[in-house]
Amino acid sequence: MDDFSRQIEFLERHSNYARRWLHAKPEWLDWLRSHGQQKIDLAGIKDLLDPCRIDFLSEGHDEAQFMSDLRLARQRLMLWLAFRDLNGIASLEEVTHSLSHFAQLATTDSIAFIRRDLQSRFGLPWSNSSNTEMPLMVVGMGKLGGFELNLSSDIDLIFLYEHEGETRGGLKTLSNHEWFTRMGQRLIKMLSEHDANGFVFRVDMRLRPNGDSGPLVCSLDMLEEYLLVQGREWERYAWIKGRLIAPLPGSHDYAHCEKSLDQIIRPFVYRRHLDYGVISSIRDLHAQIQREAEKRSAGHQGRSHDIKLGRGGIREIEFLAQMVQLMRGGTDPRFRVRPSLEVLNLIGRRRIMPLPEVEALSDAYIFLRRLEHRIQVWDDQQTHYLPDDSAVRLRLAEAMGFADDASFLAQLERHQNNVARFFEKAFLLDDEERLDLAPQDWMPDEKYFPQSLLRWQTWIASPKARQLPEKSRLIFDNLMRSAADILMADQSHLPTVDQTLLRFFDLLEAVARRSAYLSILAEYPRALFNVLALLQASQWGAQYLTLHPHLLDYLLNSHAERVLIDHPEDYWREVRANLNVRLDDVMAEGDASEQAMDILRVTHHTETFITLLADLGIGVEQALSVEKVSDHLSALADLMLQVTFERVWPTVAKKYDLPFDTTPSFAIIAYGKLGGKELGYSSDLDLVFLYQANENDHAAQEIYALLAKRMINWLTAFTATGSLFEVDTRLRPNGSAGFLVTNAQAFRKYQLRQGDNAAWVWEHQALTRARFAAGNLAVGAQFDIVRSEVLSQKRNIDQLRSEILEMRRKVHEGHPNLGESFDLKHDAGGMVDIEFIVQFLVLAYAHQYPQLIANLGNIALLRIAGEVGLIQALAAQKVGDAYRLLRAHQHRLRLDGAEKTRIHLEDQPELLRARDDVLLLWQDIFRAPSGI
Repeated sequence: MDDFSRQIEFLERHSNYARRWLHAKPEWLDWLRSHGQQKIDLAGIKDLLDPCRIDFLSEGHDEAQFMSDLRLARQRLMLWLAFRDLNGIASLEEVTHSLSHFAQLATTDSIAFIRRDLQSRFGLPWSNSSNTEMPLMVVGMGKLGGFELNLSSDIDLIFLYEHEGETRGGLKTLSNHEWFTRMGQRLIKMLSEHDANGFVFRVDMRLRPNGDSGPLVCSLDMLEEYLLVQGREWERYAWIKGRLIAPLPGSHDYAHCEKSLDQIIRPFVYRRHLDYGVISSIRDLHAQIQREAEKRSAGHQGRSHDIKLGRGGIREIEFLAQMVQLMRGGTDPRFRVRPSLEVLNLIGRRRIMPLPEVEALSDAYIFLRRLEHRIQVWDDQQTHYLPDDSAVRLRLAEAMGFADDASFLAQLERHQNNVARFFEKAFLLDDEERLDLAPQDWMPDEKYFPQSLLRWQTWIASPKARQLPEKSRLIFDNLMRSAADILMADQSHLPTVDQTLLRFFDLLEAVARRSAYLSILAEYPRALFNVLALLQASQWGAQYLTLHPHLLDYLLNSHAERVLIDHPEDYWREVRANLNVRLDDVMAEGDASEQAMDILRVTHHTETFITLLADLGIGVEQALSVEKVSDHLSALADLMLQVTFERVWPTVAKKYDLPFDTTPSFAIIAYGKLGGKELGYSSDLDLVFLYQANENDHAAQEIYALLAKRMINWLTAFTATGSLFEVDTRLRPNGSAGFLVTNAQAFRKYQLRQGDNAAWVWEHQALTRARFAAGNLAVGAQFDIVRSEVLSQKRNIDQLRSEILEMRRKVHEGHPNLGESFDLKHDAGGMVDIEFIVQFLVLAYAHQYPQLIANLGNIALLRIAGEVGLIQALAAQKVGDAYRLLRAHQHRLRLDGAEKTRIHLEDQPELLRARDDVLLLWQDIFRAPSGI
């Protein structure tokens, strides 16, 4: 017996359906011999359907013959798939995609056949928007929409048309609705009616608006109104899989129809925020399906035999994947894919679930779908029950590649247990894990929460509290009680528990009417613990979270913080890729500047918050140092600048008819804190804009000035999500009196003092901390050359010392401190003194020691100055340590909400020593006190 004969024998042993058709159509055996080893692709499916193509059919072609040909094509495809699947040749994807593509092509071929008949009698519906024929829009839902049809699936369809009107060009006129209704009725008959050759697909229309009681077809306006007024949560879930299958992709009408449909469906399915409210909704839907499954399973010894709807079955995997899609698809367009395995893969890549759990779910899905196919292919029956008969189970075990039924059943049980466990974990089916929503007669303890008690009493009597929906009020009340209990359990923080509970009160009041945010805290105890840790640690963090409550999501999973710390380059590459995906999504429709600006702001909020969590040690083993915090915040600002540059330039290029795909000769130079990579959470950006062009090219000046203005607008404008940064451009040549953008050649002449218009010493001081941050790399490299040239000039050291001393005195005058506390930044012996020391050393000696030119930061430059003997190495180390200490204290005060970073030194010996070390080095270098 040759290989093909063995494969046919195996096929007939495991499929009664295949055996019947091979006996009825023995000529198909030779066809299967020549095609069986070929992967089934779109071309192969089209060949099967050639007898049904309208191009090949005469005007009066018999409908019964067309239906017969369609059914025979379906049976040959099923035989081909059964042969390849049972013999282990085809992947799961090949099976499901082949069936789904066949269903799509069979539908469009049938529509073409019916259309020709209807056109001859009633003419055609006409589109007002495109001034062309109006097509029937067929939406494939469920498994068809997701390219996941199984070997005996029915197909879930919805019939739509663009708008009301009447047909044109026929002997008789019909309303569009009547014309498409007749089309829909005949299409259902053509696909589902049985004849001697069976059927094509069972058709289920119950997912249309109003189900069986609704019209068979509806206009887009009717669909939109229905979803807006009556659309239910389960319909959001169902429409995730919705896919336009007719007109065909690539056809004349497809793009217009798909866009019109997407504009209705996307806002219905996907919210613009992270939607945790879907958890309880899908949990309720799952419970309802379980109850129905248990009724149907009464004669099958329990739900465990239902591999689709039973415990640990296919539906639980689909529910889990679609829960994540509903939650995140509004903010991350990548989650709008349809196939379940693709969603699971994305969940794993985004670390929303642990990778081993995602891999286990994917393995289970493939196993269960393969088993489902083997159950169905036996007799082409739409069933999902594992039979009780031991002989049948042994046959299934063999078809699945197992030596005996015991090992097969053990593997099945392992997969089902994995699915059930991960499903229960994701949907928090353990009631003890979730917040108790029973009514509580609770008040804060006056001894520990005196201010919170007063606030609570005011709250419960307020109209705002009374107007909350009952469920939201119960969540609010019980979250307050749980928070107080958690705070009281930590005896080490008792003195601050009242303050922390008040901050929690602020947060809850801010989100009280937004049930999705309350749901996060109610559903996930870990989030509540992390929220309280944040509120306890930082007043600034508390205010930031209250202002941007969408960030609650990032208190559930600390994966992002760990990657940020361990693999920063990979992390920022991923952030940039994610950001560009979202921007591409909203800007594909044309000018969507405000939406794009919102996405930039939300991304900035998110990454700032993730840095803050790592800064406070929440979710990580060791908190970040202040230097690392600044590194991350500076990298984030650089990213925002680069992406803004890339997204704004096309709007400028369009205005001036310039090519979009060339990088303009324009660079953003960062000065100050961003230039020195010492950015804080609320720092503004000191920026200078440079461009390369001939000095007399006034058109370039105009173009790049507009680019800079639009960039500043994107960065500073207040939108619904806030603003990104305050931007200061006064460090450009000639300050506020100068041009907003500067020609690179003119910048060089200005900095090198070649001409009457020349830079001041303080501008050279600022240049020591300047760097290329975003834009065109070539212009950035030109800036680096100019900077190096300027800093390495030989200067009169005494004159330089005198000018820097004068500038330091002006800074003192601008920041007077008449109190007894020590200003960490501006007072003598503070951070500004250290910065001026470093700037003097660079400007005075970089011509002699070029290693001082690099923008390495104050501590590294002090160390180099010590190594080359400009200052004592011990002094360099002490002042470097002092700078690190002062920055850390300043950072801590900022996190605590302090406007001015001033501190009393009486009980701070470490700070006293640091200040004294700075003053000693200052005196040694400048030979005069800092404060005079």
